[in-house]
Amino acid sequence: MTIPTTSTRSIATAMAALTLGAALVAGLSGCVPLVIGGAAAAGAGLVATDRRSSGAQLDDQGIELRGAARIREIANDDMNVTLVSFNRQVLMVGTVGSEADKRRAEEVLRRVDNVRSVVNELVVGPSSSFPQRSNDTYITGKVKASLLDAKDIFANSFKIVTERGTVYIMGIATRRETDRATDITRGVSGVDRVVRVVEIVSDAELANQVRANGAPAPVSSPSSSVAPAPTSRSNVPLPPMEPMPAPSGGISTTPVR
Repeated sequence: MTIPTTSTRSIATAMAALTLGAALVAGLSGCVPLVIGGAAAAGAGLVATDRRSSGAQLDDQGIELRGAARIREIANDDMNVTLVSFNRQVLMVGTVGSEADKRRAEEVLRRVDNVRSVVNELVVGPSSSFPQRSNDTYITGKVKASLLDAKDIFANSFKIVTERGTVYIMGIATRRETDRATDITRGVSGVDRVVRVVEIVSDAELANQVRANGAPAPVSSPSSSVAPAPTSRSNVPLPPMEPMPAPSGGISTTPVR
């Protein structure tokens, strides 16, 4: 029988506490439907398959919980917000009643401890209908399945979020992995738009992370000269990827619209 080390027990205890906190926050009454993204609900199983450090995973859970509390403090009946934190970068999707609400939501999130940057994709307008939300869930499932079917990338390197047909790809990956995941996502029926919120790292940087964290290694491309064909043709437009300014932590992030 393996005896857990003190650090392992500490991480597991902290993650269990944060997961319980997520359940408590979800149960709080409030005037705004607000969804906490995958980190706070995923539990300790993430540690073994995630390219983030265990510390970053814990921070992401805390960011989502504290961010949800901050949004509730300023909420009104027109706010429907989903928060997803990945490696201390927060994606905001959903709807708000005005541009002022959109700016205010971003401002309070930027003041949450450990947040490196915020990608504000909130839309001013009415909230999504139940059929729209159901379709988004269906699209997310199809994208995840398509990534799992691919043999030349590690699907668990990416977190997938869908809002009104727009698929957001989050993760830590090489340029090749990111481009391949994008091609696969664009080939999924029902996808209207792809937004990459990915921290692009070199092969050497990723190898260092693998050694340091035991994170999943990149899967080699089947050919160095011929790119793998996408799963199907797609008419989803995708501009070139242009890096954003590097956050204070160091690695640049690259949303694409």
